[in-house]
Amino acid sequence: VDHQKADWVSIHERICQLLIPIRTSLPFLLSEKERKHGTEQLVKRQKYISDLAYGTAQEFILDGKHKEALPAALHALRFSTEVYGSNSVQLVPAYLLLAEASTGAGRLPEASKYLSQAQWIVLRTPDCSVAVQYKLHRSLGLLCAAEGNFEQALYHLANDIYLASSTFGLKSIETSGGYFHMANVFFHQNKIDIANSLYAEV
Repeated sequence: VDHQKADWVSIHERICQLLIPIRTSLPFLLSEKERKHGTEQLVKRQKYISDLAYGTAQEFILDGKHKEALPAALHALRFSTEVYGSNSVQLVPAYLLLAEASTGAGRLPEASKYLSQAQWIVLRTPDCSVAVQYKLHRSLGLLCAAEGNFEQALYHLANDIYLASSTFGLKSIETSGGYFHMANVFFHQNKIDIANSLYAEV
């Protein structure tokens, strides 16, 4: 009951009516053209629900409601998987969102599992965009910091900053996030001067 209530509050109320046409199978006696159109409509609906669930999960995370974000993030992953397949690089944002929500909810083993899956997909995608790679390193850095593994966190955040700055520039908003998280790690290590210089950079 608690799980169903959490799911309802998080995302199900928003997508309940949208699920009906997705779960309704197409009539058997259709022409090839009608079947193709039906399939295209199904994929459009699945993409829409995936985007809606992703955006909803992000809103919850920004509000600090990490537990509430988890069901929405899971729906984003599920519908992205149905559209793109289980090994597509298109799933990485959903895995990173799940990892962030899990970390915020204190479920570090789950976060680690989601990040491993994202990392595996990125490693298997030679032409993976830098935008995806820097976000992966940021998520890995944040998980390591949450686990208290500050040296490993700094390693991943340094990669995050390098990749983001090489694509977007040293003074970009994308790069500033890496500086901010790195400053937080140095602050936890009581290296206040370094932390303050990075905060100033942000």
